[in-house]
Amino acid sequence: MSEQVWTSGEWNEQLRTFNLVPEMRLNYIYNFSYISNEDESYFTYSLYNDSIISRFVMDFSGQIKQFTWSEKNKEWNLFWSQPRQFCEVYGICGAFGNCNQDTLKCECLQGFTEGSPTDWNLQDSTGGCVRNTSLQCGNKDGFLSMSTSKLPENSRSPQANSAEECKLACESTCSCSAYAYGSSRCQLWDGDLLNIQKSDADGGNFYLRLAASEIRNPVAEGEKKKKSFNVALVGAIVSVIAFLVLALVPVMICRSRRSVGKSKTVDGTLVAFTYRELQSATKNFSQKLGGGGFGSVFKGVLSDSTVIAVKKLEGFSQGEKQFRSEVSTIGTIQHVNLVRLRGFCSEGAKRLLVYDFMPKGSLDANLFHQKDNEVLDWKTRYQIALGTARGLEYLHDKCRDCVIHCDIKPENILLDGECCPKVADFGLAKLVGREFSRVLTTMRGTRGYLAPEWISGVAITPKADVYSYGMMLFEIISGKRNAEHYSKDEKIRFFPTWAATKMHEGEDMVGLVDNRLEGNADTREVARACKVACWCIQDDEAHRPSMGQVVQILEGVLEVNPPPIPRSLNVLVENQDDMFFFSESSNRSSNGRSNTTSSTSSQAKSTTSSMSLMS
Repeated sequence: MSEQVWTSGEWNEQLRTFNLVPEMRLNYIYNFSYISNEDESYFTYSLYNDSIISRFVMDFSGQIKQFTWSEKNKEWNLFWSQPRQFCEVYGICGAFGNCNQDTLKCECLQGFTEGSPTDWNLQDSTGGCVRNTSLQCGNKDGFLSMSTSKLPENSRSPQANSAEECKLACESTCSCSAYAYGSSRCQLWDGDLLNIQKSDADGGNFYLRLAASEIRNPVAEGEKKKKSFNVALVGAIVSVIAFLVLALVPVMICRSRRSVGKSKTVDGTLVAFTYRELQSATKNFSQKLGGGGFGSVFKGVLSDSTVIAVKKLEGFSQGEKQFRSEVSTIGTIQHVNLVRLRGFCSEGAKRLLVYDFMPKGSLDANLFHQKDNEVLDWKTRYQIALGTARGLEYLHDKCRDCVIHCDIKPENILLDGECCPKVADFGLAKLVGREFSRVLTTMRGTRGYLAPEWISGVAITPKADVYSYGMMLFEIISGKRNAEHYSKDEKIRFFPTWAATKMHEGEDMVGLVDNRLEGNADTREVARACKVACWCIQDDEAHRPSMGQVVQILEGVLEVNPPPIPRSLNVLVENQDDMFFFSESSNRSSNGRSNTTSSTSSQAKSTTSSMSLMS
């Protein structure tokens, strides 16, 4: 008997992808195919590059995973996985099981026990949980209130004007297992509950149906214990407690004073918040701003009315001492184009970072999801591109230790009230440590910004950020995701390929700009941005500019020749010219090209060092 664990969406033969697997769309490593007819149905893939070793597996959790072998590190690297999160696997914890994304484990809800302890011990919890006490039906049962980060699936919505009416609707049906009421909508669940994700918050608007005895049991046991206490025993216990309190109070006060003094600041810049403080500031993490592989972000307000953004980290691997050390290092990195880290929280397994709040949100929200009358104009877009480049240049070249961001994309570029760009999440790749490769694959859309060296397993350098920046710059220019295909004469084109081809053919670049701007863009700036973007996504990282050079080009200080079309974007291009920069004062031949080109990494460095700035 087959069991659903995940839905890939329908196969698109023209794009050769499953609709719900975005990683396939921007892929130039694997060649996917799907065969389906009345006789057979199967999925296959092959490698464009025979030197890459790959394996495709489905593990016990139901996740489909693709790995590539890193010969240098002698280990398998996770290329992509679906579903991206452990708890997204359909029915992973079975009926009445709660999935904990932090621990990657399942547990039974209150009032239930493991259906098959043997299977659970073997980490197979799909059999779910069973009730401790059967329901009596009607108003003889009770309801347990709980908070959930994800409600179960397959609910029905009867007419109900209040929470009480919703409760009565559930009580009147013996098969009803739970109800929820919110936003003037009543939801009922019948039979087994699947895909529950319970949160740690107190209270909630999800009500699980239990036998009345299951809800009253704790109180009844407490009353029995009270009645069974012997008066003499109680007196003895009270005496012992009183003695311990008198002896320990001075010690606890002393420790408390010392710990309070240490918990306020770290190196005079960062504030060490308590979890309770941040829980209060965010109203129990109720206003979610966004989320990704590193964790979710919530809006909060401190007691002094300062608005903050709190990120709850997931997937970290460090102990507290190392965590504080890494956070302290991140806190010293400050630049006008980097999001400022205000503080952190480290209590047990809880790891949170506190940042300045950016009122205009992320670049992707302003670029892809705005109404036509709120679209970013070209001048603002260009300043965002330039400011982001300056922030990355600071991370790569001007910090005491080079910081490689590893995840540049519009979601990680935030805008303040004046639309000044701020690079967010820098330094988190090192914080997460060994788990970063797993975290990276869980972030929606990230695959479209990854440099080829991520897949081949070679060492990652700042040029990986340059590649991601180039992909993002194309999106700033077009106002659309690169993965959104452009159709003309029934031909489907990937935007960076289209843009690179137009540059290669010497066509007007303004036609590439977001059509919502109606051509209102500076021609020279558009040409610079397009050239920079295409140079940034060259296959060979030695051919990509540094972020310092990107800044100079966008500022108009340095000019750059038309780039070749990257082989990964267009396999029809057989020959690639070598990359070289030139300034206004460079010697040129009669055809307008510089007499000096660079064909190797060392030559590129030599050419770069000899570049002169334009006045």
